[in-house]
Amino acid sequence: MTAAGRPAPGNLGAVTTVDELARRTREAFPQVRADLEDLVRIPSVSSPAFDQAHVRASAERVAHLLRDAGMSQVDVLEVELPDGRRGRPAVVAHRPGPDGAPTVLLYAHHDVQPPGAAEGWTSDPFEPVQRGERLYGRGAADDKAGIMAHVGALRVLGEDLGVGVTVFVEGEEEIGSPTFTPFLHAYRDRLAADVIVVADSNNWKVGVPALTTSLRGLVDCEVEVRVLGHAVHSGMYGGPVLDAVTLMSRLVASLHDDDGNVAVAGLVAREHADVDYPEEELRADASVVEGYRLAGTGPLAARMWTKPAISVIGLDATSVAHSSNTIAPVCRAKLSMRIAPGQDPAEAERLLHDHLVAHAPFGAQVSVTPGERGQAFDAAEDTEEMRSARWAFHQAWGREPVDIGVGGSIPFISELQEVFPEAKILVTGVEDPDSRAHSEDESVHLGELEKVVLAEALLLAKLGHQV
Repeated sequence: MTAAGRPAPGNLGAVTTVDELARRTREAFPQVRADLEDLVRIPSVSSPAFDQAHVRASAERVAHLLRDAGMSQVDVLEVELPDGRRGRPAVVAHRPGPDGAPTVLLYAHHDVQPPGAAEGWTSDPFEPVQRGERLYGRGAADDKAGIMAHVGALRVLGEDLGVGVTVFVEGEEEIGSPTFTPFLHAYRDRLAADVIVVADSNNWKVGVPALTTSLRGLVDCEVEVRVLGHAVHSGMYGGPVLDAVTLMSRLVASLHDDDGNVAVAGLVAREHADVDYPEEELRADASVVEGYRLAGTGPLAARMWTKPAISVIGLDATSVAHSSNTIAPVCRAKLSMRIAPGQDPAEAERLLHDHLVAHAPFGAQVSVTPGERGQAFDAAEDTEEMRSARWAFHQAWGREPVDIGVGGSIPFISELQEVFPEAKILVTGVEDPDSRAHSEDESVHLGELEKVVLAEALLLAKLGHQV
């Protein structure tokens, strides 16, 4: 049955060809690029420390693009939580399909990460610049390119759209989608679909498309180590009293064994990965410095996709510029733990917290404040929709795609699965190993973006039996 309860369609009859859609994509792409540049110029950082008027402006711009692409109903929506807080503005657009056709939900997000250190950028993060085959700017890849993949595919198909389409572009993904679940429930009828395409992942490399079949989950927390009630003179008391930064270092060091494997007991880990990730490619992709020995054991892809990982992503300690001859009484760190598919986030959080308290160095006071939790994603079933996506990738790139895992997390996918349990979810994306999402000099490969637009148009045509 379709999302609207209608019987699944029969063959509606082919009305276009792969070559025709490729021609339309080539003709449409200059405008796709120009519209992407306009989106990048809007500094839609959803972090509350930044001006949220830009997030609203970004939503309105996305709504305009979707109306221009032929979507018949387009609204900028938000939800209010019981405590009075309002979610960031999201865009929901809909265009009905032929009678009996399935409905496809296309997801992306229009908010972006903060720009980071200005000195890390070669050019202004909110002024798109092309260098070589890449377009640089904050959000150029994550995820405004995903928005333009949807808009571009809709433009390419035009009246040859054989499915119903709903587009959902949220505005708070980069702060953990705090109102995502209330939004899904508030607008459930408008978002119901048979197939969900999430355009927020990546391809294997430039020239090699990929379907993401697993994602690690997320648990983060803040940990505080305290050794003194207040700072004391490092000469007077140094020796028997270790500073809190040293003790935090010892605590953090306990999280990994001598090989670099996560040492928190009881966490789920899988050794298998579907593809091989050569070490020299990983070193180049991640800009690993010469002489560094890669941490962990087992296949590299498994270390990044199906095993846990823990990183220190923030540290509150006295800066070198403000240092004095005192023993620091307290140190705080923020830890980010990626968890393997199959791991319950609540259980992983408990195991991490128990480990930190149990390994308090020299009996220092250790307190842990829970943070965000997110489910992993594991597409164990090979569906007809996944096979259609692989066919579309093959046609667009001229080579077979690969199935990959991703070490990052998209926690809301589990929420989509819970609210729409019958929907088939496809996780795709525009990024590649050189995109540097969340980092300085973020970019998208323009040739790859054009292929993504074509692939999505082909996928929608395939799902609607139009090609």
